[in-house]
Amino acid sequence: MPRIAFDEPALVNFMSTYHLATVTTLRPDGTPHVVPVGVTYDATTRTARVITNEGSVKVRNVEASDGPARIAFGHIDGAHWLTLEGVARVTRDPDEIAEAVRRYAERYRQPRENPDRVAIIVDVDRIMGRLP
Repeated sequence: MPRIAFDEPALVNFMSTYHLATVTTLRPDGTPHVVPVGVTYDATTRTARVITNEGSVKVRNVEASDGPARIAFGHIDGAHWLTLEGVARVTRDPDEIAEAVRRYAERYRQPRENPDRVAIIVDVDRIMGRLP
């Protein structure tokens, strides 16, 4: 699989433009749960962020993990693709959620107000793909 540097210009460009992704988390029984999401990536800190609702299946899966919760994001755009993998945690910290919302708004659009919003923060440790 083609490996990509954490701060490669093509990666930063791809993750700055509008591309929806899927996120894969593992259910307590080990089976994958895959859903569409908007994800952002900070190459400086190697951090991916997703905003979501408290109690969503992806949040429950991350929090139910016996050890570090592994997570993967997949993007596909024609012949180009990208996978980000890492260890996830759920945050309810208002400042971290606000930062995730700010980044989401930059890449996608301003999300609606949501009093039940949380964020999933991922320390990205592996990137694979084929980019332009």
